[in-house]
Amino acid sequence: MVEPTLLQSYVKIFTVVSLYWFVSITLVFVNKSLLSGATKLEAPLFVTFFQCVVTIVACYAIKAVSVKFPNKVSFPDLTLKINIMKQVLPLSVIFVGMITFNNLCLKHVGVSFYYIGRSLTTVFNVLLTFFILDQKTSIPAVACCGVIVGGFYLGVDQEDQSGTFSLSGTIFGILASLFVSLFSIYTKKVMPYVDGNIWMLTFYNNVNACILFIPLMIITGEFYIVAEFDNLDDLGFWWMMSLGGLFGFAIGYVTGLQIKVTSPLTHNISGTAKAAAQTVLATYWYSEVKTVAWWFSNAVVLAGSGAYAMVRQKEMAAAKKQEKKSVLPTSSTEKVPKEDEKPLLSSS
Repeated sequence: MVEPTLLQSYVKIFTVVSLYWFVSITLVFVNKSLLSGATKLEAPLFVTFFQCVVTIVACYAIKAVSVKFPNKVSFPDLTLKINIMKQVLPLSVIFVGMITFNNLCLKHVGVSFYYIGRSLTTVFNVLLTFFILDQKTSIPAVACCGVIVGGFYLGVDQEDQSGTFSLSGTIFGILASLFVSLFSIYTKKVMPYVDGNIWMLTFYNNVNACILFIPLMIITGEFYIVAEFDNLDDLGFWWMMSLGGLFGFAIGYVTGLQIKVTSPLTHNISGTAKAAAQTVLATYWYSEVKTVAWWFSNAVVLAGSGAYAMVRQKEMAAAKKQEKKSVLPTSSTEKVPKEDEKPLLSSS
């Protein structure tokens, strides 16, 4: 196989990062339009439910393509198994909370404030890692979390002063951050049940979510709201609903792809930069005028998030280096294996 040139590698990375930015930002704007646009449907649970249905359909579509072209496309078996559904169910409950609170936050706050409203995910990661996994976090990482909390508080204060603050939207954002953290922690526990395949997990999560959403929509009366909606016969509305579902499905793929062609650190930095671009784009798109202090609060959160990613990456690299040292021969009389005989010491 011919090794790609440096230019080809850079072009590939640029293309993948650009794709991630496009999918992620578009998904936010599409969902905002559906949840609080001119033709909004006052049924956020139904909107989320429909997007889960689209994801399931997309999984089956890709599976059909993989069957027809097995040498070009691979996809796991999608035969529903009740025992796997039960094993994934606890995570699916968290998944439903995550996507529901995420959309409710987006419904009540502007896109420009959305990043601030959802910025406490890192802080919850640290707290839950300590209380659930009993793992301590370094002082530099905790300090970065302090910076994020400070930026969040300043952003909420500035949003309040500008007269656009939504208490419910902010609470939903905090809850969304909490459930995102819970989801990332419990995903590791569930992955063995789906053979470590992220696509199979996506499929079962969305199947379970569709089932869980039905009683929730009955309790909240959203079926009646949908039945009375004036734009049910509007193809443009269903196109936007389907587009939101497709981009919701695609974000999982492009996120994994970006991590694969770059690194977890680069992915976090890219996500932070994307959030900054998204905020600037939102203020332009919705013709919003923000104060210097408001922009400063965003910069503080972005700086804290970026610094945390770098601190954690360095700590993980140091731990990995220490782990590699621990497998080196301790006695000078021991035979040191050749380079091709020591896979534990090879760089990843």
